[in-house]
Amino acid sequence: MISDGTKLIVGLGNPGLIYAGSRHNIGFVVLKFLASSLKINFKRDSSVSALVAKDKLLAQDVVLALPQTYMNLSGIAVAALLKKFKVNPKDLLVVCDDLDLELGKMKIRPQGSSGGQRGLESIIERLGTRDFGRLRIGIGRPKSSVDASKYVLSGFLRKEKAAVKQIKEDAVSCCLSWVKNGIAQTMNTFNLRSRNE
Repeated sequence: MISDGTKLIVGLGNPGLIYAGSRHNIGFVVLKFLASSLKINFKRDSSVSALVAKDKLLAQDVVLALPQTYMNLSGIAVAALLKKFKVNPKDLLVVCDDLDLELGKMKIRPQGSSGGQRGLESIIERLGTRDFGRLRIGIGRPKSSVDASKYVLSGFLRKEKAAVKQIKEDAVSCCLSWVKNGIAQTMNTFNLRSRNE
């Protein structure tokens, strides 16, 4: 059953030009692409330490947000967003990078652990619950000789650009399905598609 409360979609990343386009910022990239497709703009809201855009889809109020707290403190912004817009954690979807999924793959789940993703760790700690949706976007693992912390802050290679473009489009479709159809149907559609590709 789809909730009639406000839906909140949060993209995780680090603010600032130095991080723009990095693998770790794929959540920002997807949310900006989603906002563009909906023809809405982000505005800075200092009360929630985030850039915020609002829209209405099928009579459903939807808030998009990009925390400006840096990845490791994402929970501060997300907790403030939930409070301000009166959102139940079950109506929250967090879009973030995942080292354990290969580039071009994604997985949506209704709850779970952080899997070592620092932004999710911060959100779980602040909210005191794991029961919120997360859409993990694969960025692939680096070669064993490359430090993971440096890898996630690096940009995508030219040969990866086509895969990034496709995953942006797929992730936006997934977010819209989550709003319109709920997480169970969206999991059946997008997780199955990702496995079969």
